[in-house]
Amino acid sequence: MKRIEAYIQPFMLARVMHGLRDAHAHGLTVMDVRGFGREKDESYPHHASEYAVDFTPKVKLEILCRDDEVDHLVAIVLDGAHTGRRGDGKVFVTHLERVVSILTRESDNEAI
Repeated sequence: MKRIEAYIQPFMLARVMHGLRDAHAHGLTVMDVRGFGREKDESYPHHASEYAVDFTPKVKLEILCRDDEVDHLVAIVLDGAHTGRRGDGKVFVTHLERVVSILTRESDNEAI
């Protein structure tokens, strides 16, 4: 089992979601988040009074999936979120040790 975390531009969410719905993805969470990466790669003064960071709005997707689905779902996110400009985002894939449904007590793939 895997967790796919994708940080994308908010205006690309509809395209990504369209692809994920077509793939019948489930186990999906969407959150509005803020952060900064290379698109804010500037030198900041180290004096506390002068230090200011402008955060960039992003959308974070978390998708839980079986191992055999991960490549297809990552490709959908990459295709749907790509604009070709700095700040398109990142995708992280991590292993899930265990998943348990609170309602049914099913575990692992059956719980997703």
